[in-house]
Amino acid sequence: MYQALYRKYRPLLFEDVVGQKSIVRVLKNSIISNHVAHAYMFFGPRGTGKTSLAKIFARTINCEQNTTGEICQNCNSCNLMLKSDSIDIIEIDAASNNGVDEIRELKSKINLVPNQLKYKIYIIDEVHMLSIGAFNALLKTLEEPPEHAIFVLATTDPQKVPDTIKSRCQCFNFKRISDLYIVDRLRFICDQEEIEVDDKILKHIAIASNGGMRDSLSSLDMLYSSCGKKITMQDYIEINDLVDDEEISLLLEEILSGNIDVFLNHIETLNNCGKNIIQVCEMLLQYGHNLIIDFYKNNNKLSFDYTLLEKFLFLLNEKLFEVRRASNSKIFIEVLVLKFINENILSPQIISREIKIEQKFDKLQNDAKDVNVEKKPVVDTSNHNPVVIEEEKVSIDKKESFDNDDSYDKIESDFLEKYHEIMNIRVNNALSKANKEILIQIKEKMPLLNEYVFDQEIGYLVCALLDGTLRVASDEIVVISLEYDSMIDTNLKNMEKLSNIFHKITGVEQKLAFITDTVWNSKKQEYIAKLQNGEGYEYLDEPALPVMKSFKKRDPLLDHAEKLFGDIVEEE
Repeated sequence: MYQALYRKYRPLLFEDVVGQKSIVRVLKNSIISNHVAHAYMFFGPRGTGKTSLAKIFARTINCEQNTTGEICQNCNSCNLMLKSDSIDIIEIDAASNNGVDEIRELKSKINLVPNQLKYKIYIIDEVHMLSIGAFNALLKTLEEPPEHAIFVLATTDPQKVPDTIKSRCQCFNFKRISDLYIVDRLRFICDQEEIEVDDKILKHIAIASNGGMRDSLSSLDMLYSSCGKKITMQDYIEINDLVDDEEISLLLEEILSGNIDVFLNHIETLNNCGKNIIQVCEMLLQYGHNLIIDFYKNNNKLSFDYTLLEKFLFLLNEKLFEVRRASNSKIFIEVLVLKFINENILSPQIISREIKIEQKFDKLQNDAKDVNVEKKPVVDTSNHNPVVIEEEKVSIDKKESFDNDDSYDKIESDFLEKYHEIMNIRVNNALSKANKEILIQIKEKMPLLNEYVFDQEIGYLVCALLDGTLRVASDEIVVISLEYDSMIDTNLKNMEKLSNIFHKITGVEQKLAFITDTVWNSKKQEYIAKLQNGEGYEYLDEPALPVMKSFKKRDPLLDHAEKLFGDIVEEE
């Protein structure tokens, strides 16, 4: 009988497990040092190795000649466990056996000594599906099981597991497996099965699996069953009902060029062919992301304005959740794209035409020579007795340049420099009075921000806060780290708004401090070194926050008039 690839290539040893190195290391060390706990909880996304690692752990601790943290594969216990399922390794599907009676039956048998192995291992999969009564029945047994019994609980939804259960287990968080690890594993399996497939297809499979190894193996299995030993990109596209890169490129070009009629016809055709519009949107986002990366990293040229592409990708990424929820995703994406084209392509073109007309009109007026502007008497009405300033004639060359871009850059640079100094002071002061309990309390309040992610007015500010990681807190300051310097600069410019939003939603009164992850890692090492040496931080006085001056380009005539007449000149 044919065996599915995800079952055939299920890892048997710790070294076969992909993408969970830290968890494997802890479990192996606990076995080698004989510090095995009585209960474990594995939680994380589906297909990341929770049940597989639970079985490997069960086999390894029952191996009679285990000295390296791996099974020997030669002893009687190993032969018994590898050839067939031992009766002393009990797997329970909590989704099907979630009542009190099943747990009571487990309790009645748990005191019986193992029949074949050293330990009885109870692997309870999808444990969050147990009823409240079942959890209560399990609680006492989980707290004080017999010496020969070990529990391994696995779940994809740890939030639904009571804290009283979690507190009695050693908990391990399984991460999504990176695309690189998945591609490497798929390539290994293809080589073993003599399947001819391009790495590009394997990468597409890895991306679509969203970090789940089992999903990627199931996708490869489906292609293998359909296409045999040779799999092409066209096979992958047809079987998964996708769209090729060439068509995605054409669709993106239609959007960014503002070609509404062609875009609508294209979407209609894709829909009539049975293509999944949600998948098309996801492919558009991924394809655009690759273009942006190539543009910045490899300096590859784009056939359209990259700022327009960035705007569209931000919009699509922001609205993708709503596209998935929409009752008719086709209509939603059509309206979304039409709105984007109207606001970012058609409207700027109209404004641009109006500017060009004005420029031509000005050129006709100023074509021949400089214009003499006669200044009329200016009346100072600041006191009761008006003072008439003597009439003056001013000759102004309208072609003279009064560009102030450099001045603006200088003001912005000074503003950010002062703010960065204050951030360093705040980090220093936070570390001087660091309080872990306060940090935990603030972390518990952060989920309140999630309710405002899609708010039209403050959503972007909430996302800016959620993008960061809480690092340290005191009774006065909260330190948040972000990945890039550009993110820090943006947040500093919006500091007042971010602080107000953070205080109002979470109720936290502490001041905010933003630093990069790199800076935080350096500060953390410095903090640890000071603690080890018995040193402390000196609390520093914080200067007043800088204010970003309002600054805009003005008419050159007004600038020249102010130089001549001072602040009595008013701009209408």
